[in-house]
Amino acid sequence: MPEVLLIEPFYGGSHQQLMDTLEPIIKDSVKFTLPAKKWHWRARTAALYLSQVIPKNDTYRILFASSVLNLAELVALRPDLLNLKKILYFHENQLLYPVKKQQDRDFQYGYNQILSCLVADKIIFNSKFNQESFLSSIDTFLKLIPDHRPKNLAEEIRPKCCVIYFPIFMPEMCKYIEPDNKSRRLHVVWPHRWEHDKNPELFFNTLMKLHEEGYEFKLSVLGQSFKDVPAIFEEAKAKLDKFIVNWGYQSSKAEYFKCLQSADVVVSTANHEFFGVAMLEAVHCGCYPIAPNRLVYPEIFPS
Repeated sequence: MPEVLLIEPFYGGSHQQLMDTLEPIIKDSVKFTLPAKKWHWRARTAALYLSQVIPKNDTYRILFASSVLNLAELVALRPDLLNLKKILYFHENQLLYPVKKQQDRDFQYGYNQILSCLVADKIIFNSKFNQESFLSSIDTFLKLIPDHRPKNLAEEIRPKCCVIYFPIFMPEMCKYIEPDNKSRRLHVVWPHRWEHDKNPELFFNTLMKLHEEGYEFKLSVLGQSFKDVPAIFEEAKAKLDKFIVNWGYQSSKAEYFKCLQSADVVVSTANHEFFGVAMLEAVHCGCYPIAPNRLVYPEIFPS
């Protein structure tokens, strides 16, 4: 009978990767997920749906969920889950999610994460940067409430927190180098989600500037895309077409790693990064990392 509930309301990318890593090694576990579509709706409504589909069972001992789930709502709707050991895993935190204007920030997402922390028994962050940026931002975030603001929540939450770096299992591999080593062009890879928080404008505008100045290179743009793709991708594909080796999400991990092996340099221009799985995978495959000296990068690539 299952003893461990694994819950992921946004089953895609690194969220899926973590669940697929944990499920085989946690004995007597059962997994409940929702597809990685419409993230905002998953964060708003997944708890109600999951409260209806998770069967009642008196053998459950542990509940493990990502912070996309509103844990407070779930245990309120399902009081039978309240006494489980509740572990909350933070892939990212919504208190620091970049928005163009402060009035564009949806308060509810960050607020849900704070409530989930108050309900959880243990809170795991995938990096020190993620943990400290979340805890240190709580007081400032709550100032958005016009009056009667709660106090001392960071102090209440901190003792339950710890950092466990995201588990990455990489295959044994050798770096692939083209035979004409002296004449070959530098191969640049960008393996991130096709969304605005990864700042693709900076990356592509830099490459288009290099092209205008006469530099030659090869380009692979990997990563997952969703419904609303920033316009810069279409522009870059047209202007940099002669340099493109790979474009778009790879059909398998094997093909993805093959692309990384063939590249020389992996680049991040992100405004929002709490761990950087793709960067670490690329470095393992032999790429030299170029990343901002901020966010999580000084932690995973110390000088």
